[in-house]
Amino acid sequence: MAAPAPVLCLFDVDGTLTAPRQKITKEMDDFLQKLRQKIKIGVVGGSDFEKVQEQLGDNVLEKYDYVFPENGLVAYKDGKFLCKQNIQGHLGEDLIQDLINYCLSYIAKIKLPKKRGTFIEFRNGMLNVSPIGRSCSQEERLEFYELDKKENIRQKFVSDLQKTFDGKGLTFSIGGQISFDVFPNGWDKRYCLTLVENDGYKKIYFFGDKTMPGGNDYEIYTDSRTVGYSVTSPEDTQKICEELFL
Repeated sequence: MAAPAPVLCLFDVDGTLTAPRQKITKEMDDFLQKLRQKIKIGVVGGSDFEKVQEQLGDNVLEKYDYVFPENGLVAYKDGKFLCKQNIQGHLGEDLIQDLINYCLSYIAKIKLPKKRGTFIEFRNGMLNVSPIGRSCSQEERLEFYELDKKENIRQKFVSDLQKTFDGKGLTFSIGGQISFDVFPNGWDKRYCLTLVENDGYKKIYFFGDKTMPGGNDYEIYTDSRTVGYSVTSPEDTQKICEELFL
C-alpha cells in the first residue's frame, strides 16, 4: 500500500482557531495535536508573533510545523526561525510617513462612542490601523465591531485610502474586529505559500473566516495552490477537519 501523499493544513487564527483575540481552548488545542499526528499543520495570521503566542500558547513553535505571523513575512518552520521581511525597506520612509499621517488625520475626524490608544501598530510586514485603538477593552472591541457592521466604518476608511494612495503598490485588507492591515501588494497571506511550495506537499488546505473579497483570508482562500474552506467559528473548523482527516 502506497504511503499517503503529504498534506499541509494552514489555519487562520482569529475566528478560525480561537474567538477573536482570545486564547485557544484546551479542546481545540488538544484536537490540533491529534490532527498533527496525521498531517502537518501551520498557522498564518496577520498579527505579530507575540500576539500569536498569547493566543496559541508560549510553546506555539513546538505545537505547529509552521508558524507564520504577519502573513508569513515573519516565518518559523519546525520550531526554528526561517526568515523576516520589513515594510520600511520595501516602501521607503516617505510613503510610510505619508500613510501614517493620513490615517491619523482621518481617525481624528471620526466620531465614535469610544476611542482608546494605539491607532496604528507598526509591524515587520504591515501597518495595522484601528479607528478605535488597539488598547480598547474586550467590551469596547465588541461594541465597535457591532457598530462597524452597521456603519461600515472600516470599509469606508479603506475605500478612502484606496483612492488616495492609488498606484502606490499598497493593499488594504480588513480582518478581525477592530482594524485593517496595510501592506505592499503581494504581501497578503499568499506570501506564506512561497515558503512551503518546495516542501513536497501534494495538497495544501487553508481554513479561514474572512474569506470574502476585502477580507484578509480572501487571497489565500481563492489561490489555486490551496484547497480553501470558509469557516464560521473554531467549532466549525474542528467539524470540517474531523470529516476530512479523521
